Amino acid sequence: MTLQLTGIHHLTAITANAPENLRFYTQTLGLRLVKKTVNQDDTSAYHLFYADGLASPGTDLTFFDWPVGHERRGTHSVSRTGLRIASLSTLEWWKARFADLKVKAGDIRDVGGRATLDFEDGEGQRFRLTVDNAGAPSNPWEKSPVPAEHQIKGLGPITLSVPDIRNTETVLVHVMNMAQTSTYPNPDGAGDVHVFSMGEGGPAAELHVAVEPDMPAAHQGAGAVHHVAFRAPDVEALHAWTERLRGFRLPSSGEVERFYFRSLYFREPNGILFEIATDGPGFAVDEPLETLGESLSLPPFLEPRRTQIEARLKPLA
Repeated sequence: MTLQLTGIHHLTAITANAPENLRFYTQTLGLRLVKKTVNQDDTSAYHLFYADGLASPGTDLTFFDWPVGHERRGTHSVSRTGLRIASLSTLEWWKARFADLKVKAGDIRDVGGRATLDFEDGEGQRFRLTVDNAGAPSNPWEKSPVPAEHQIKGLGPITLSVPDIRNTETVLVHVMNMAQTSTYPNPDGAGDVHVFSMGEGGPAAELHVAVEPDMPAAHQGAGAVHHVAFRAPDVEALHAWTERLRGFRLPSSGEVERFYFRSLYFREPNGILFEIATDGPGFAVDEPLETLGESLSLPPFLEPRRTQIEARLKPLA
């Protein structure tokens, strides 16, 4: 049986304003803060995880809080993050909400055969609400300011920008076992966007690659995406991916224990950072599901340094 990724696991981006980030993603977008922790490689920075009501894999939008300048947009990057919603009427509801709250947003339009709405947060983080008719489960958060029927269901599709697709396509198809399923005209410029699907496909399991050779290279900063992660069901599958990358002589981090999941990092040929992460054990491994995100969580190897770590963190309120 062919080794398969099962979809988008999470996406990690960069903010330079954690309090405003928390306000926007919980109060404007209505997502649940499911884990308030720190960057395990830089404990002076928050790592904030937003997700659906059950903190399900495939719904996690996460942020590193770093005191950096604004990103320089360009290619060699994740250029837009898809967020799935249930229906066209929900898309219309969000367009009205963004107008009321003065959120920068475009018009409802067809992109790749689906109804979409582009918008940005206050730091210029770029998103695309996409109607998901695939029947993927929805787990609303009961304390969200957004009505349950209009809440964001999860991540996908994710759009990359590359100047040359050839080597990236080789890795996606021949190493990562994705299938190229379609193309469509780039809605934001010249050329085509190539759609690659994982597992059973659908918007929760698609990577869209825009070929944009005339753009400058991106430079990460506030408003940029740091990396995108793909789903492996368990540790055994992650071990298989580790061996597969080694077999293709593709450099990687080796497996990294993140406590909430186990990860493997590598860069595709255009330099974009990819991660493969396990679905479990999940965010309820160290605090009750009912109170996720309400206090600072630290993995066991950082717990002895809690006092020092807390002293360096800025208040979120």
